[in-house]
Amino acid sequence: MTVYVRSLETAVPATKLIQSEARDVFAAQPGLSRLGSRLVNTCFDGAAIETRFTAVQELTNASRSENPQFYDPDTGLLLNPSTKVRNDIFAREATKLFVEAARAALQAAPELDLLDITHLVTVSCTGFFNPGPDYKVVRELGLSPSVQRYHLGFMGCYAAFPALRAAKLFCESDPNAVVLVVCAELCSLHVRTSNDPDTIMGSALFADGAAAAVVTSRPGAEEAALLKLDHFETVLTPVGEDSMAWNIGDHGFEMVLGNYVPHIIDDHIVGALQPLLAKDPDLAALPYTAIPHWAIHPGGRSILDKVQSRLGLSDAQLVPARDILRNYGNMSSATVLFVLKHILEQPVQPDGRHDGEAICSMAFGPGLTVETGLFTKLRQAAAGTWDPGLGESAAVASLMPGQDRMTAEMA
Repeated sequence: MTVYVRSLETAVPATKLIQSEARDVFAAQPGLSRLGSRLVNTCFDGAAIETRFTAVQELTNASRSENPQFYDPDTGLLLNPSTKVRNDIFAREATKLFVEAARAALQAAPELDLLDITHLVTVSCTGFFNPGPDYKVVRELGLSPSVQRYHLGFMGCYAAFPALRAAKLFCESDPNAVVLVVCAELCSLHVRTSNDPDTIMGSALFADGAAAAVVTSRPGAEEAALLKLDHFETVLTPVGEDSMAWNIGDHGFEMVLGNYVPHIIDDHIVGALQPLLAKDPDLAALPYTAIPHWAIHPGGRSILDKVQSRLGLSDAQLVPARDILRNYGNMSSATVLFVLKHILEQPVQPDGRHDGEAICSMAFGPGLTVETGLFTKLRQAAAGTWDPGLGESAAVASLMPGQDRMTAEMA
């Protein structure tokens, strides 16, 4: 049974963060050591990011609050709210992004009625509340109260793949199923000033965003579908459990992003791709460069550099991932869907072996986990949020959106 992505849409908050201005604010914080200040400059400058978006409107010099919680523009100080304060904002602001992305995906499939949605899968690792985002999406959009709801929480950057894989399984077991998948992350809630290299790197890389897809195998779905979901695989690398982690602290969630992560990916990416490509003997027999599209999660510049070098990919094949990193930063689980959206917005040129264009996709997360997927692009999607011109009317931040040799390996 063939399972299709009928629509794929993205959303970001209104507040735009300029990377260079964010760098200057972080570098000016009291309490930074000389090394810490140097790391801030080099991490922010070396991240290959120009702009990001945040749901925290307070993270701008234009914003004024009687009781600032994250940033005081009058003093230039970054503040350190509790995990509860951060999570309360997540419950409010993440709901808006979940609903906005979901609504856009449903509007992009006008032949489907709201009551056609049979399953809902929501994804996030940057906050918790209950009734959760799955409940909020059903209520806000007016979906059937009997929709089967699932929430994938705290998986990290690779979680879009388990969500899409679950949607594929639902559709394969029920030919009438229509699954709505929504990822929304507010990574910027957890930024803070610190001399810790991992914390500095997180502040330089992460951002907020959401993406949603409608997945189905209903008869006639192929007539307007964007993608076929062909195959998925999961691989745990033999090393790296301590190199990438996401923990809950008293003042937000705390990232572990070891400087050896790009090297682990470099060493194990070929082995992680083997079981996936074995599902398609035609592709497995070809060099990697013969696969037209690569939707790689841009976990950081150095990760993209390592993947490109190890697989021998062309600069053109890395454009979607590098464009998303430059214009949006790392939005955790939603990011690879932004990359897929970028690829879908280009004209279709069938590769001769498929009824469309082959896409090999991958994302990396705690464990160290490598999630991979093979898709077939069927038709061109309408232009959407990935366009760098998006957000010109948004509030331009003067705050948040460098590195020595150690952290340069991470960015």
